[in-house]
Amino acid sequence: MTNSKPSKKVENHGVAWERAFGYVQAVQVNDTIYVAGQLSHDDNGKLVAPAELDEDKRPADFSQMESQIRQTYVNAKTLLARYGATLDDVVEETLYVLDVPSAFAAGSKVRKVMYGTDVPQCASNLIGVSALAFPEQLVEITFRAIINHPAV
Repeated sequence: MTNSKPSKKVENHGVAWERAFGYVQAVQVNDTIYVAGQLSHDDNGKLVAPAELDEDKRPADFSQMESQIRQTYVNAKTLLARYGATLDDVVEETLYVLDVPSAFAAGSKVRKVMYGTDVPQCASNLIGVSALAFPEQLVEITFRAIINHPAV
């Protein structure tokens, strides 16, 4: 019996916090792609649609939730494409949010558009949390996708 490790293919966006925290954005092992928590940054690592903060450095409102969710899906799609995958290959997603009601309302609209169907064919979790990595951040989404071709 051989004790070989499975091959891994990793991908990053090239943003500063990957090296600072020490992680990769996505890893493929065999036919499964694990996508780390994505957020709404642009290609330069600048947060898209940052929440306005109150005097305690907490989001003052959640009106940017829809824009943040949309950009987060765009970033996930970019990573998935590097593996030859799309959102159609996603079997599970988890949305970590600071405000569940606003995320439910925004997410129910954005997800249908991003997946191109009224009922995306993946298990989905919506979890309220007390904080995320950046004060202006309202949402972070992880993904798991299954594809039919092995890692390179």
